[in-house]
Amino acid sequence: MITFLVAIALLVLGYFTYGVFIERVFAVKRQRQTPAFTMRDNVDYVPMKTPRNALIQLLNIAGVGPIFGPILGALYGPVAFVWIVIGCIFAGAVHDYLTGMISIRNHGAHLPQLAGKFLGKSMKHIVNGFAILLLLLVGTVFVTSPAALLANLTSFNVPLILLAIFAYYLLATLLPIDKIIGRIYPWFGALLLFSALGIGLGLVFTGAPIPELSFQNMHPEGAPIFPLLFLTISCGALSGFHATQTPIISRTTENEGNGRRIFYGMMIAEGIIAMIWAAAAMSMFHGEQSLSAVLAAGGPAAVVSAVSTQMLGAIGGTLAILGVIVLPITSGDTAFRSARMIIADYLKIDQRKIAKRIWIAAPLFIMSYALTHIDFTLLWRYFSWANQTTAVIALWVGTMYLVLARKPHWVTSIPAVFMTMATFTYMAYAPIGFGLSLEVSYVFAAAGTLIAIALFMKRVRRLSRATFAVDEPEVPTGAPLSSIKRAIAPSS
Repeated sequence: MITFLVAIALLVLGYFTYGVFIERVFAVKRQRQTPAFTMRDNVDYVPMKTPRNALIQLLNIAGVGPIFGPILGALYGPVAFVWIVIGCIFAGAVHDYLTGMISIRNHGAHLPQLAGKFLGKSMKHIVNGFAILLLLLVGTVFVTSPAALLANLTSFNVPLILLAIFAYYLLATLLPIDKIIGRIYPWFGALLLFSALGIGLGLVFTGAPIPELSFQNMHPEGAPIFPLLFLTISCGALSGFHATQTPIISRTTENEGNGRRIFYGMMIAEGIIAMIWAAAAMSMFHGEQSLSAVLAAGGPAAVVSAVSTQMLGAIGGTLAILGVIVLPITSGDTAFRSARMIIADYLKIDQRKIAKRIWIAAPLFIMSYALTHIDFTLLWRYFSWANQTTAVIALWVGTMYLVLARKPHWVTSIPAVFMTMATFTYMAYAPIGFGLSLEVSYVFAAAGTLIAIALFMKRVRRLSRATFAVDEPEVPTGAPLSSIKRAIAPSS
Protein backbone atom coordinates (compact mmCIF):
# COMPACT_ATOMS: atom_id res chain seq x y z
CA MET A 1 0.00 0.00 0.00
CA ILE A 2 2.83 2.37 -0.90
CA THR A 3 0.61 4.54 -3.10
CA PHE A 4 -1.96 4.91 -0.33
CA LEU A 5 0.54 5.88 2.38
CA VAL A 6 2.46 8.25 0.11
CA ALA A 7 -0.79 9.94 -0.89
CA ILE A 8 -1.72 10.51 2.77
CA ALA A 9 1.75 11.97 3.42
CA LEU A 10 1.46 14.29 0.41
CA LEU A 11 -1.87 15.64 1.65
CA VAL A 12 -0.35 16.50 5.03
CA LEU A 13 2.72 18.01 3.36
CA GLY A 14 0.45 20.09 1.12
CA TYR A 15 -1.08 21.82 4.14
CA PHE A 16 2.32 22.95 5.44
CA THR A 17 3.71 24.02 2.06
CA TYR A 18 1.13 24.99 -0.57
CA GLY A 19 -1.32 26.03 2.16
CA VAL A 20 1.25 28.51 3.53
CA PHE A 21 1.88 29.78 -0.01
CA ILE A 22 -1.84 30.39 -0.62
CA GLU A 23 -2.11 32.22 2.71
CA ARG A 24 0.75 34.52 1.64
CA VAL A 25 -0.87 35.11 -1.75
CA PHE A 26 -4.07 36.24 -0.07
CA ALA A 27 -2.11 38.35 2.49
CA VAL A 28 -4.14 38.02 5.70
CA LYS A 29 -4.67 41.06 7.92
CA ARG A 30 -4.69 39.89 11.51
CA GLN A 31 -5.55 43.37 12.83
CA ARG A 32 -8.70 43.66 10.69
CA GLN A 33 -11.91 42.97 12.62
CA THR A 34 -14.00 40.11 11.26
CA PRO A 35 -17.78 40.08 10.65
CA ALA A 36 -18.22 37.92 13.77
CA PHE A 37 -17.62 41.11 15.77
CA THR A 38 -18.67 43.95 13.45
CA MET A 39 -22.01 42.32 12.51
CA ARG A 40 -22.73 40.27 15.61
CA ASP A 41 -26.43 39.33 15.88
CA ASN A 42 -26.08 36.23 18.12
CA VAL A 43 -27.88 34.10 15.49
CA ASP A 44 -25.54 33.71 12.49
CA TYR A 45 -22.81 36.22 13.37
CA VAL A 46 -21.29 34.88 16.61
CA PRO A 47 -17.56 34.79 17.51
CA MET A 48 -16.39 31.22 18.22
CA LYS A 49 -12.97 29.78 19.00
CA THR A 50 -10.83 28.31 16.23
CA PRO A 51 -10.95 24.64 17.34
CA ARG A 52 -14.75 24.74 17.36
CA ASN A 53 -14.89 26.59 14.04
CA ALA A 54 -12.50 24.09 12.45
CA LEU A 55 -14.49 21.11 13.67
CA ILE A 56 -17.80 22.61 12.52
CA GLN A 57 -16.25 23.42 9.13
CA LEU A 58 -15.03 19.83 8.74
CA LEU A 59 -18.40 18.36 9.68
CA ASN A 60 -20.18 20.90 7.46
CA ILE A 61 -18.24 20.01 4.33
CA ALA A 62 -17.65 16.29 4.96
CA GLY A 63 -21.03 14.75 4.22
CA VAL A 64 -21.37 11.45 2.40
CA GLY A 65 -19.39 13.04 -0.42
CA PRO A 66 -15.90 12.04 0.83
CA ILE A 67 -17.21 8.51 1.50
CA PHE A 68 -19.77 7.61 -1.16
CA GLY A 69 -17.97 9.57 -3.90
CA PRO A 70 -14.56 7.88 -3.41
CA ILE A 71 -16.27 4.48 -3.07
CA LEU A 72 -17.88 4.99 -6.47
CA GLY A 73 -14.66 6.51 -7.83
CA ALA A 74 -12.69 3.49 -6.65
CA LEU A 75 -14.17 1.60 -9.61
CA TYR A 76 -11.68 3.49 -11.79
CA GLY A 77 -8.72 2.18 -9.77
CA PRO A 78 -5.71 3.95 -8.20
CA VAL A 79 -6.02 6.87 -10.61
CA ALA A 80 -8.65 8.03 -8.10
CA PHE A 81 -5.82 8.53 -5.57
CA VAL A 82 -4.10 10.93 -7.97
CA TRP A 83 -7.21 13.07 -8.37
CA ILE A 84 -7.86 13.17 -4.61
CA VAL A 85 -4.31 14.34 -3.83
CA ILE A 86 -3.86 16.85 -6.68
CA GLY A 87 -7.46 18.03 -6.58
CA CYS A 88 -7.48 18.50 -2.81
CA ILE A 89 -4.17 20.39 -2.49
CA PHE A 90 -4.29 22.55 -5.62
CA ALA A 91 -8.03 23.00 -6.20
CA GLY A 92 -10.34 22.00 -3.34
CA ALA A 93 -8.40 23.47 -0.42
CA VAL A 94 -7.62 26.64 -2.41
CA HIS A 95 -11.31 26.90 -3.36
CA ASP A 96 -12.39 26.57 0.28
CA TYR A 97 -9.76 28.95 1.64
CA LEU A 98 -10.39 31.75 -0.83
CA THR A 99 -14.17 31.41 -0.62
CA GLY A 100 -14.01 31.70 3.15
CA MET A 101 -11.48 34.54 3.24
CA ILE A 102 -13.15 36.60 0.49
CA SER A 103 -16.41 36.17 2.38
CA ILE A 104 -14.76 37.48 5.56
CA ARG A 105 -13.48 40.51 3.66
CA ASN A 106 -17.02 41.12 2.34
CA HIS A 107 -19.01 41.02 5.59
CA GLY A 108 -19.68 37.27 5.51
CA ALA A 109 -21.28 37.37 2.05
CA HIS A 110 -22.52 34.11 0.54
CA LEU A 111 -21.57 32.91 -2.94
CA PRO A 112 -24.52 34.57 -4.78
CA GLN A 113 -23.52 37.97 -3.38
CA LEU A 114 -19.87 37.39 -4.25
CA ALA A 115 -20.78 36.23 -7.76
CA GLY A 116 -22.91 39.36 -8.17
CA LYS A 117 -20.05 41.60 -7.08
CA PHE A 118 -17.24 39.99 -9.06
CA LEU A 119 -18.99 38.39 -12.08
CA GLY A 120 -21.95 40.75 -12.62
CA LYS A 121 -25.39 41.44 -11.19
CA SER A 122 -27.08 38.89 -13.45
CA MET A 123 -24.81 36.19 -12.02
CA LYS A 124 -26.14 36.97 -8.55
CA HIS A 125 -29.63 35.88 -9.59
CA ILE A 126 -28.37 32.83 -11.50
CA VAL A 127 -26.08 31.66 -8.70
CA ASN A 128 -28.73 32.33 -6.08
CA GLY A 129 -31.17 29.94 -7.78
CA PHE A 130 -28.40 27.46 -8.49
CA ALA A 131 -27.14 27.50 -4.90
CA ILE A 132 -30.64 26.88 -3.53
CA LEU A 133 -31.06 23.96 -5.95
CA LEU A 134 -27.72 22.48 -4.89
CA LEU A 135 -28.49 22.86 -1.19
CA LEU A 136 -31.89 21.23 -1.63
CA LEU A 137 -30.22 18.30 -3.39
CA VAL A 138 -27.55 18.13 -0.69
CA GLY A 139 -30.10 18.24 2.10
CA THR A 140 -32.11 15.49 0.44
CA VAL A 141 -29.14 13.24 -0.43
CA PHE A 142 -27.76 13.74 3.07
CA VAL A 143 -31.03 12.70 4.72
CA THR A 144 -31.80 9.61 2.62
CA SER A 145 -28.32 8.04 2.93
CA PRO A 146 -28.09 8.15 6.77
CA ALA A 147 -31.72 7.03 7.01
CA ALA A 148 -30.90 3.93 4.96
CA LEU A 149 -27.84 3.14 7.11
CA LEU A 150 -29.79 3.64 10.35
CA ALA A 151 -32.60 1.41 9.08
CA ASN A 152 -30.04 -1.38 8.57
CA LEU A 153 -28.77 -0.96 12.14
CA THR A 154 -32.15 -0.66 13.89
CA SER A 155 -35.67 -2.00 13.66
CA PHE A 156 -37.10 1.39 12.72
CA ASN A 157 -38.44 1.93 9.22
CA VAL A 158 -37.01 4.53 6.84
CA PRO A 159 -39.97 7.00 6.86
CA LEU A 160 -39.82 7.27 10.65
CA ILE A 161 -36.07 7.87 10.60
CA LEU A 162 -36.52 10.47 7.86
CA LEU A 163 -38.98 12.39 10.03
CA ALA A 164 -36.61 12.26 13.02
CA ILE A 165 -33.67 13.57 10.95
CA PHE A 166 -35.84 16.32 9.43
CA ALA A 167 -36.93 17.35 12.95
CA TYR A 168 -33.28 17.75 13.95
CA TYR A 169 -32.54 19.64 10.72
CA LEU A 170 -35.37 22.07 11.47
CA LEU A 171 -34.00 22.89 14.92
CA ALA A 172 -30.43 23.24 13.63
CA THR A 173 -31.65 25.54 10.84
CA LEU A 174 -33.71 27.83 13.05
CA LEU A 175 -31.78 28.14 16.33
CA PRO A 176 -28.62 30.26 16.79
CA ILE A 177 -25.51 28.47 15.55
CA ASP A 178 -23.93 28.22 19.01
CA LYS A 179 -27.01 26.60 20.62
CA ILE A 180 -27.11 23.21 18.84
CA ILE A 181 -24.44 23.01 16.14
CA GLY A 182 -21.74 24.57 18.30
CA ARG A 183 -22.50 22.27 21.24
CA ILE A 184 -23.13 18.79 19.80
CA TYR A 185 -20.59 18.85 16.96
CA PRO A 186 -17.66 17.96 19.28
CA TRP A 187 -19.47 14.69 20.09
CA PHE A 188 -20.20 14.05 16.44
CA GLY A 189 -16.56 14.86 15.69
CA ALA A 190 -15.39 12.13 18.07
CA LEU A 191 -17.48 9.57 16.15
CA LEU A 192 -16.15 10.87 12.84
CA LEU A 193 -12.53 10.57 13.96
CA PHE A 194 -13.09 7.07 15.35
CA SER A 195 -14.67 5.98 12.08
CA ALA A 196 -11.97 7.38 9.80
CA LEU A 197 -9.00 6.40 11.98
CA GLY A 198 -10.48 2.97 12.70
CA ILE A 199 -10.86 2.12 9.02
CA GLY A 200 -7.48 3.67 8.13
CA LEU A 201 -5.57 1.77 10.80
CA GLY A 202 -7.56 -1.36 9.97
CA LEU A 203 -6.34 -1.14 6.36
CA VAL A 204 -2.73 -0.87 7.52
CA PHE A 205 -2.71 -3.55 10.22
CA THR A 206 -4.70 -6.09 8.22
CA GLY A 207 -2.49 -5.58 5.19
CA ALA A 208 -5.46 -4.90 2.93
CA PRO A 209 -4.62 -5.53 -0.77
CA ILE A 210 -4.81 -1.95 -2.10
CA PRO A 211 -3.82 -1.59 -5.78
CA GLU A 212 -0.66 0.42 -6.45
CA LEU A 213 -0.46 3.44 -8.74
CA SER A 214 -1.75 2.76 -12.24
CA PHE A 215 -3.55 4.86 -14.82
CA GLN A 216 -5.42 1.82 -16.07
CA ASN A 217 -9.19 2.31 -16.10
CA MET A 218 -10.51 -0.53 -13.91
CA HIS A 219 -14.17 0.44 -14.25
CA PRO A 220 -16.06 -2.72 -15.32
CA GLU A 221 -18.20 -0.75 -17.79
CA GLY A 222 -15.23 1.09 -19.29
CA ALA A 223 -16.70 4.48 -18.35
CA PRO A 224 -14.28 7.28 -19.37
CA ILE A 225 -12.06 8.65 -16.60
CA PHE A 226 -12.49 12.18 -17.98
CA PRO A 227 -14.89 13.67 -17.12
CA LEU A 228 -16.71 11.07 -14.98
CA LEU A 229 -14.06 10.56 -12.28
CA PHE A 230 -13.83 14.32 -11.66
CA LEU A 231 -17.59 14.56 -11.12
CA THR A 232 -17.90 11.32 -9.14
CA ILE A 233 -15.21 12.20 -6.58
CA SER A 234 -16.06 15.76 -5.65
CA CYS A 235 -16.21 16.37 -1.89
CA GLY A 236 -12.88 14.60 -1.33
CA ALA A 237 -11.06 16.65 -3.98
CA LEU A 238 -13.09 19.71 -5.05
CA SER A 239 -16.65 20.54 -4.08
CA GLY A 240 -18.85 23.54 -4.83
CA PHE A 241 -21.02 22.61 -1.86
CA HIS A 242 -18.18 23.88 0.31
CA ALA A 243 -18.63 27.37 -1.17
CA THR A 244 -22.10 27.41 0.38
CA GLN A 245 -20.74 26.30 3.77
CA THR A 246 -17.60 28.40 4.29
CA PRO A 247 -19.58 31.67 4.67
CA ILE A 248 -21.32 30.10 7.69
CA ILE A 249 -17.94 29.90 9.43
CA SER A 250 -16.68 33.18 7.93
CA ARG A 251 -19.38 34.77 10.12
CA THR A 252 -18.01 33.13 13.28
CA THR A 253 -14.23 33.37 12.67
CA GLU A 254 -12.45 35.59 15.17
CA ASN A 255 -9.28 36.41 13.20
CA GLU A 256 -8.17 36.20 9.56
CA GLY A 257 -5.02 34.41 10.71
CA ASN A 258 -7.15 31.39 11.63
CA GLY A 259 -8.35 30.92 8.04
CA ARG A 260 -5.68 28.46 6.86
CA ARG A 261 -6.39 26.07 9.73
CA ILE A 262 -10.15 26.36 9.37
CA PHE A 263 -10.67 26.41 5.59
CA TYR A 264 -7.55 24.97 3.93
CA GLY A 265 -6.76 22.53 6.72
CA MET A 266 -10.21 21.03 7.03
CA MET A 267 -10.32 20.37 3.27
CA ILE A 268 -7.04 18.47 3.63
CA ALA A 269 -8.63 16.48 6.47
CA GLU A 270 -11.56 15.67 4.19
CA GLY A 271 -9.13 14.55 1.50
CA ILE A 272 -7.58 12.10 3.98
CA ILE A 273 -11.04 10.72 4.78
CA ALA A 274 -11.67 10.32 1.05
CA MET A 275 -8.34 8.51 0.61
CA ILE A 276 -9.18 6.06 3.40
CA TRP A 277 -12.57 5.13 1.95
CA ALA A 278 -11.30 4.96 -1.63
CA ALA A 279 -8.55 2.59 -0.45
CA ALA A 280 -11.03 0.53 1.56
CA ALA A 281 -13.29 0.18 -1.48
CA MET A 282 -10.37 -0.70 -3.77
CA SER A 283 -9.29 -3.46 -1.39
CA MET A 284 -12.59 -5.17 -2.23
CA PHE A 285 -11.43 -5.70 -5.81
CA HIS A 286 -9.60 -8.74 -4.47
CA GLY A 287 -12.35 -10.11 -2.21
CA GLU A 288 -14.80 -12.91 -2.78
CA GLN A 289 -17.30 -10.31 -3.93
CA SER A 290 -15.96 -7.69 -6.32
CA LEU A 291 -16.51 -4.01 -5.62
CA SER A 292 -18.81 -3.68 -8.60
CA ALA A 293 -20.93 -6.60 -7.36
CA VAL A 294 -21.30 -5.10 -3.87
CA LEU A 295 -22.20 -1.72 -5.35
CA ALA A 296 -24.74 -3.29 -7.69
CA ALA A 297 -26.34 -5.17 -4.80
CA GLY A 298 -26.59 -2.36 -2.23
CA GLY A 299 -24.84 0.78 -3.42
CA PRO A 300 -22.13 2.66 -1.48
CA ALA A 301 -23.95 2.07 1.82
CA ALA A 302 -23.41 -1.69 1.40
CA VAL A 303 -19.66 -1.10 0.93
CA VAL A 304 -19.57 1.02 4.10
CA SER A 305 -21.27 -1.73 6.10
CA ALA A 306 -19.09 -4.50 4.66
CA VAL A 307 -15.80 -2.65 5.16
CA SER A 308 -16.68 -1.49 8.69
CA THR A 309 -17.66 -4.92 10.00
CA GLN A 310 -14.76 -6.71 8.26
CA MET A 311 -12.17 -4.25 9.57
CA LEU A 312 -13.48 -3.57 13.08
CA GLY A 313 -15.84 -6.41 13.98
CA ALA A 314 -19.47 -6.12 15.06
CA ILE A 315 -19.15 -3.48 17.81
CA GLY A 316 -16.36 -1.43 16.25
CA GLY A 317 -18.03 -1.71 12.85
CA THR A 318 -21.29 -0.40 14.27
CA LEU A 319 -19.48 2.61 15.78
CA ALA A 320 -17.72 3.20 12.45
CA ILE A 321 -21.05 3.11 10.62
CA LEU A 322 -22.43 5.60 13.15
CA GLY A 323 -19.46 7.83 12.31
CA VAL A 324 -20.39 7.62 8.64
CA ILE A 325 -24.01 8.43 9.51
CA VAL A 326 -22.83 11.53 11.40
CA LEU A 327 -21.16 12.98 8.30
CA PRO A 328 -24.23 13.49 6.12
CA ILE A 329 -26.38 14.59 9.06
CA THR A 330 -23.86 17.27 10.03
CA SER A 331 -23.76 18.54 6.45
CA GLY A 332 -27.49 18.28 5.81
CA ASP A 333 -28.32 20.52 8.77
CA THR A 334 -25.97 23.27 7.62
CA ALA A 335 -27.14 22.84 4.01
CA PHE A 336 -30.62 23.91 5.07
CA ARG A 337 -29.18 26.59 7.34
CA SER A 338 -27.10 27.95 4.47
CA ALA A 339 -30.13 27.92 2.15
CA ARG A 340 -32.11 29.87 4.75
CA MET A 341 -29.30 32.45 5.07
CA ILE A 342 -28.88 32.82 1.28
CA ILE A 343 -32.60 33.39 0.76
CA ALA A 344 -32.67 35.86 3.66
CA ASP A 345 -29.75 37.81 2.20
CA TYR A 346 -31.29 37.79 -1.27
CA LEU A 347 -34.70 39.02 -0.06
CA LYS A 348 -33.13 41.24 2.64
CA ILE A 349 -35.11 39.61 5.46
CA ASP A 350 -33.64 40.18 8.94
CA GLN A 351 -33.15 36.88 10.76
CA ARG A 352 -33.24 38.00 14.37
CA LYS A 353 -36.89 36.92 14.82
CA ILE A 354 -37.51 33.17 14.67
CA ALA A 355 -40.86 33.63 12.88
CA LYS A 356 -39.03 35.04 9.86
CA ARG A 357 -36.62 32.11 9.90
CA ILE A 358 -39.55 29.66 9.94
CA TRP A 359 -41.20 31.49 7.04
CA ILE A 360 -38.11 30.82 4.90
CA ALA A 361 -37.23 27.34 6.15
CA ALA A 362 -40.64 25.63 6.01
CA PRO A 363 -40.95 25.54 2.16
CA LEU A 364 -37.41 24.17 1.92
CA PHE A 365 -38.23 21.17 4.10
CA ILE A 366 -41.47 20.48 2.24
CA MET A 367 -39.67 20.42 -1.11
CA SER A 368 -36.83 18.29 0.27
CA TYR A 369 -39.24 15.70 1.69
CA ALA A 370 -40.87 15.43 -1.74
CA LEU A 371 -37.42 14.81 -3.30
CA THR A 372 -36.73 11.88 -0.95
CA HIS A 373 -39.08 9.78 -3.11
CA ILE A 374 -36.71 10.06 -6.10
CA ASP A 375 -34.14 7.30 -6.77
CA PHE A 376 -30.90 7.98 -4.86
CA THR A 377 -28.63 7.17 -7.81
CA LEU A 378 -30.40 9.72 -10.01
CA LEU A 379 -30.28 12.33 -7.24
CA TRP A 380 -26.53 11.70 -6.83
CA ARG A 381 -25.88 12.34 -10.53
CA TYR A 382 -27.71 15.66 -10.46
CA PHE A 383 -25.98 16.53 -7.19
CA SER A 384 -22.55 15.76 -8.74
CA TRP A 385 -23.21 18.03 -11.72
CA ALA A 386 -24.68 20.88 -9.63
CA ASN A 387 -21.86 20.50 -7.11
CA GLN A 388 -19.00 20.85 -9.56
CA THR A 389 -20.72 23.60 -11.54
CA THR A 390 -20.95 25.58 -8.30
CA ALA A 391 -17.24 24.91 -7.70
CA VAL A 392 -16.47 26.32 -11.15
CA ILE A 393 -18.37 29.52 -10.33
CA ALA A 394 -16.56 29.87 -7.00
CA LEU A 395 -13.17 29.35 -8.67
CA TRP A 396 -13.93 32.08 -11.22
CA VAL A 397 -14.98 34.39 -8.36
CA GLY A 398 -11.64 33.70 -6.65
CA THR A 399 -9.79 34.29 -9.92
CA MET A 400 -11.50 37.65 -10.44
CA TYR A 401 -10.61 38.67 -6.88
CA LEU A 402 -6.94 37.79 -7.39
CA VAL A 403 -6.75 39.44 -10.85
CA LEU A 404 -8.22 42.72 -9.57
CA ALA A 405 -6.07 42.57 -6.42
CA ARG A 406 -3.02 42.09 -8.69
CA LYS A 407 -2.07 38.81 -7.08
CA PRO A 408 -1.03 35.50 -8.75
CA HIS A 409 -4.34 34.35 -10.24
CA TRP A 410 -3.04 31.10 -11.71
CA VAL A 411 -3.67 29.35 -8.37
CA THR A 412 -7.40 29.50 -9.19
CA SER A 413 -7.55 30.17 -12.94
CA ILE A 414 -5.89 26.85 -13.86
CA PRO A 415 -8.32 24.75 -11.74
CA ALA A 416 -11.19 26.95 -12.98
CA VAL A 417 -10.42 26.28 -16.67
CA PHE A 418 -9.87 22.55 -16.07
CA MET A 419 -13.14 22.09 -14.15
CA THR A 420 -15.07 24.26 -16.62
CA MET A 421 -13.98 21.83 -19.33
CA ALA A 422 -14.87 18.83 -17.16
CA THR A 423 -18.37 20.06 -16.26
CA PHE A 424 -19.20 21.06 -19.84
CA THR A 425 -18.02 17.63 -21.03
CA TYR A 426 -20.17 15.91 -18.40
CA MET A 427 -23.17 18.04 -19.34
CA ALA A 428 -22.82 17.01 -22.98
CA TYR A 429 -21.92 13.35 -22.42
CA ALA A 430 -23.95 12.15 -19.42
CA PRO A 431 -27.43 10.62 -19.84
CA ILE A 432 -28.85 13.30 -17.51
CA GLY A 433 -27.42 15.87 -19.93
CA PHE A 434 -27.45 15.77 -23.73
CA GLY A 435 -26.22 12.17 -24.10
CA LEU A 436 -23.78 13.00 -26.93
CA SER A 437 -20.80 10.90 -27.97
CA LEU A 438 -17.57 11.47 -26.07
CA GLU A 439 -15.80 13.02 -29.10
CA VAL A 440 -18.62 15.49 -29.75
CA SER A 441 -18.78 16.24 -26.02
CA TYR A 442 -15.12 17.29 -26.02
CA VAL A 443 -15.76 19.74 -28.86
CA PHE A 444 -18.86 21.09 -27.09
CA ALA A 445 -16.89 21.51 -23.85
CA ALA A 446 -13.95 23.22 -25.54
CA ALA A 447 -16.29 25.76 -27.14
CA GLY A 448 -18.10 26.35 -23.86
CA THR A 449 -14.82 26.82 -21.97
CA LEU A 450 -13.53 29.35 -24.51
CA ILE A 451 -16.78 31.32 -24.25
CA ALA A 452 -16.50 31.30 -20.44
CA ILE A 453 -12.91 32.61 -20.63
CA ALA A 454 -13.95 35.33 -23.10
CA LEU A 455 -16.81 36.49 -20.87
CA PHE A 456 -14.46 36.50 -17.88
CA MET A 457 -11.89 38.64 -19.71
CA LYS A 458 -14.62 41.06 -20.77
CA ARG A 459 -15.61 41.45 -17.13
CA VAL A 460 -11.96 41.97 -16.13
CA ARG A 461 -11.58 44.82 -18.65
CA ARG A 462 -14.75 46.47 -17.42
CA LEU A 463 -13.83 46.35 -13.74
CA SER A 464 -10.21 47.34 -14.41
CA ARG A 465 -11.40 50.64 -15.91
CA ALA A 466 -13.50 51.44 -12.83
CA THR A 467 -12.74 52.08 -9.18
CA PHE A 468 -13.44 48.66 -7.75
CA ALA A 469 -12.73 47.57 -4.18
CA VAL A 470 -12.22 43.81 -3.85
CA ASP A 471 -12.56 44.14 -0.07
CA GLU A 472 -15.46 45.95 1.55
CA PRO A 473 -14.49 48.59 4.13
CA GLU A 474 -14.59 47.64 7.78
CA VAL A 475 -17.91 48.42 9.45
CA PRO A 476 -18.00 49.88 12.96
CA THR A 477 -19.00 47.27 15.52
CA GLY A 478 -22.74 47.39 16.17
CA ALA A 479 -23.63 49.29 12.97
CA PRO A 480 -27.24 48.83 11.76
CA LEU A 481 -27.58 45.75 9.52
CA SER A 482 -29.56 47.76 6.96
CA SER A 483 -26.59 50.05 6.33
CA ILE A 484 -24.26 47.06 6.02
CA LYS A 485 -26.50 45.33 3.48
CA ARG A 486 -26.54 48.50 1.36
CA ALA A 487 -22.75 48.58 1.55
CA ILE A 488 -22.40 45.07 0.12
CA ALA A 489 -24.94 45.47 -2.70
CA PRO A 490 -23.32 43.93 -5.82
CA SER A 491 -22.01 46.16 -8.58
CA SER A 492 -23.63 45.99 -12.00
